Amino acid sequence: MIHQQADSLFHLDPLALIMIALVAFISVCVGSFAWRYMKGDTQHPAFFIQLGLLVASLSAMVSADHLAVLLAAWCISNMLLVRLMVHKKCWKAAKASGRLAARNYILGSACIAGAFAMFYSATGQAGIQALLHRPVESSLMLPALALLLIGAMTQSAAWPFHRWLTSSLNSPTPVSAIMHAGLVNGGGFLLARFAPLYLNHSALLTAIFVIGITTALLGTLWKLMQSDVKRMLACSTMGQMGFMLAQCGLGLFPAAVAHLVWHGMFKAYLFLASGGAAQEKRFDLGYPPRPFTFFCALICGVAGSLGFASASGKSWLAADTTLVLMVAAFLAATQFALPMLRHKPLHTLPLALTATILVGLAYGGSVHLIVWGMEPMHLMQPQPLNGWHIVGIIALTVAWLLVLFLRHHQKAAQPPAWMLKNYVAALNASQPHPTTVTAHRNHYQFQ
Repeated sequence: MIHQQADSLFHLDPLALIMIALVAFISVCVGSFAWRYMKGDTQHPAFFIQLGLLVASLSAMVSADHLAVLLAAWCISNMLLVRLMVHKKCWKAAKASGRLAARNYILGSACIAGAFAMFYSATGQAGIQALLHRPVESSLMLPALALLLIGAMTQSAAWPFHRWLTSSLNSPTPVSAIMHAGLVNGGGFLLARFAPLYLNHSALLTAIFVIGITTALLGTLWKLMQSDVKRMLACSTMGQMGFMLAQCGLGLFPAAVAHLVWHGMFKAYLFLASGGAAQEKRFDLGYPPRPFTFFCALICGVAGSLGFASASGKSWLAADTTLVLMVAAFLAATQFALPMLRHKPLHTLPLALTATILVGLAYGGSVHLIVWGMEPMHLMQPQPLNGWHIVGIIALTVAWLLVLFLRHHQKAAQPPAWMLKNYVAALNASQPHPTTVTAHRNHYQFQ
């Protein structure tokens, strides 16, 4: 009887195994870095105890097969993260960051608890696998999924629930790394776990796509405005989580999981290496590019996106929402090629073509591997294209072209008043909460 009850509490499917592997890998990297980084800190033992408990609670969360277990692990993980964020309890800015994050997490947890209560009321099932594989028609399902989406948005810092993330930069660097590479991915995991239910509601998927694209565009725009390295990385995380949400809204849940995996590993590296950013050599990328350079980059973009499509097993000119993913791959490959073509584009074109094709094949292959691993879950279900998807494609393309050609346009000339006003408004919107900013070094308490 005890064995059967234990089996009903946890379930190791491909999604759980992928997430556990990601959490384990990142925790080992962050723990190794933190062992040296935190040496000499008076709270060194407590830090590692809490870090170990956080990893354990995350592993329980992603493998939970009971609504109550998932909710409990979710709340415990967030509580431990807040404690790690407020590492110096006498530092007012750090405490303010923790309070802001805690309020955000409480809101998200309340929404998730409400969603789970509705699921149980509608189906009588507390087991997640039973709920997913024996769905029922109920008027409670749509509001429950909407509440679950809000919970996912609060965790993944989707607009307008982003302020806690941009205000969390008082945390020690290892905490920021595991936060941005692990905990913030919780929203994507939550949507992927309940993906079979979302796939039955096309209107809700479209709403997720719109929210994701909006978050991606805002996060990327705000990232370009920052001068602080950690704040730039925070806005970058917001943008990447937005694109992950957009992929979920396209019905491409395994592709979203692949995005989470790569983003988690890369963002952990960026945070752990952020201390050396001041010593990096910076160079002019030559924007806006010359017409011939841009034309060569477009050729590389086509080649790279074709490589991505071939390796991922998708059609390059798909008649469904896969087309949005292909456009994003084309834009990314073109952007990747531009620095290589900055000087003598005709001579460097073969190298740029080879590099973009190889990168496209590598990333497409990784997506195909995740899709293949999650095939038994049947979560790769592209949706029919609609007007919102076309608007999203146009918005992505126009935003990329504006940044590429207008960001450095007329450097010496005075920008028009409307541009300055919008710039200041966007810059202010990207700033952390005032109470989480240490304005003077004397306000930082070292003890």
